[in-house]
Amino acid sequence: MVSLKGEHIFLRALEPEDLDFIYEIENDTSLWVLSDTQTPYSRFLIKQYLENAQQDIFEAKQLRLVICTTDDGAIGLIDVFDFDIKNKRAGIGILIKDQSNRYKGYGKEALNLLVNYCFKTLHLHQVYANISETNAASLALFENNGFKKIGLKKDWSFDGQKFSNEYMLQRINN
Repeated sequence: MVSLKGEHIFLRALEPEDLDFIYEIENDTSLWVLSDTQTPYSRFLIKQYLENAQQDIFEAKQLRLVICTTDDGAIGLIDVFDFDIKNKRAGIGILIKDQSNRYKGYGKEALNLLVNYCFKTLHLHQVYANISETNAASLALFENNGFKKIGLKKDWSFDGQKFSNEYMLQRINN
């Protein structure tokens, strides 16, 4: 059985108590460029989202898990999105909320746990990620986990002032 527990972190389902944590992340305008968000989310909408988060990945076509350390609790989120059971693929996104928790190996461990879950439990053939050309840390994280750059989408994202390129990375389960 695949475990969603690593040496330093574990991944868990969303809980109603995550409302404030998710509210802070979703309304942090510095993170909007990563998620293509353009408007804030109310506590009411996030509460509704959490109430419906019990949907199975096969029904919702997505899965959001909380990245937790054994010491500090919730430090980030990791998502499976665009879950496509017919073609056995899905996208992955990850966010470690506070700068102080980055570059400690938590993201690497979370990504490894989720990729193993996708391959061994969900029986996916491939997973992919879309990462800005300027996001060196995320590119390194995914490439160090076996993802390969398979394309560059030119002028893909607009931040209100300029366009930026975005890489598509892919890892195939061999």
